[in-house]
Amino acid sequence: MGRTPLSMLILGARLRARGLQPVLFGYSVTFESFEGCTERLRKFIDRKVEGSSYILVGHSLGAVLLRAVYSRLRSPPAACFFLASPAQACRAARAIASRGLYKLATGQMGQLLANPGFMSALPVPNCPTRVYAGTGGPIGPMSPFGKEPNDGILSVQEATLPGLPVTTVRKLHTFVMNAKVVVEEIAQVVDTITAKSNLQS
Repeated sequence: MGRTPLSMLILGARLRARGLQPVLFGYSVTFESFEGCTERLRKFIDRKVEGSSYILVGHSLGAVLLRAVYSRLRSPPAACFFLASPAQACRAARAIASRGLYKLATGQMGQLLANPGFMSALPVPNCPTRVYAGTGGPIGPMSPFGKEPNDGILSVQEATLPGLPVTTVRKLHTFVMNAKVVVEEIAQVVDTITAKSNLQS
């Protein structure tokens, strides 16, 4: 939200160097409805994978959209990676949800991020899934997070999905995808999945 697919170019280049073929999906919170965007995302994924094995990687709201379409995909992904994504109605969204400028800029999707019922109802993938949470945000008496580790937008706790492994990275929210550990762990998981697939074939 507030960025373009260009924000994923560094991660995409690193994945490509590992032999993967990343494809980027762009969307606009200002001009798209949640229903329209998720349906477009579902069609995009189904069309791009065409029965091939694939993984899903989403940053922030992008991972929320992936969770929303997960159960409607023609074939499930082999793994999911959620980067600095809210797992609940986070305090940042709830604090500014009623402000006119935020409503205008983020539309329906911005409001849904502040809705506890909506966020708690999102499915959790039943494929191997890893969460990444940033810890580059400020802590202390002047921070809205107090002593909680955070990425400036989300606390680690707000990005954590129960039962899923979490990797923390010393990055701000906007740059979590650029942590080298992200591409390293994605490559490791893909290698493991590929090795299992080769043994079964």
